[in-house]
Amino acid sequence: MKKIILLLMIGLSYSGAFAQSPAKEIPADYAYIVKVGQQIPDFSMITTDGKTVQTADLKGKVVMLQFTASWCGVCRKEMPHIEADIWRKYKDNPNFALFGIDLDEPVEKVKTFAKQIPVTYPLALDPKGGIFYQFAEKGAGVTRNVIVDKTGKIVFMTRLYKEEEFQEMKKVIAELLK
Repeated sequence: MKKIILLLMIGLSYSGAFAQSPAKEIPADYAYIVKVGQQIPDFSMITTDGKTVQTADLKGKVVMLQFTASWCGVCRKEMPHIEADIWRKYKDNPNFALFGIDLDEPVEKVKTFAKQIPVTYPLALDPKGGIFYQFAEKGAGVTRNVIVDKTGKIVFMTRLYKEEEFQEMKKVIAELLK
């Protein structure tokens, strides 16, 4: 009986240790309209290489959605860290997907942007913010990440590039992929 209780306690502490609790409020200035614990909205996106990806295609994977734009200085600062610390580590893991979603820019501009940074993870187009504005308020800034578990639930969200938050996000991804 003691072993069962101990295992339950470990399981409960694990389940909340690496994900934001729905009770833990994301700061209002993050301007998210989605919440931790809810399913990600349905969307379809086209990557810069012409591949169509839909929400249903992401089920069963740990997913990182990185909202970005070429004109965003903070994005340019964060993206090399995403490339080095997350993409290179997990790109060959079949249970992981990462997409940079570029806010309302043409495909050639997005391709040039990827080369300038440089990043090799897939970038997708978001004409008129059709995807972005399912996650964030109208007029909200980019430089944000949404981490989604294998069931399609949002488990972690960031805003801007904050080293401590970025390190926590890496831990969340690692735990979800165990």
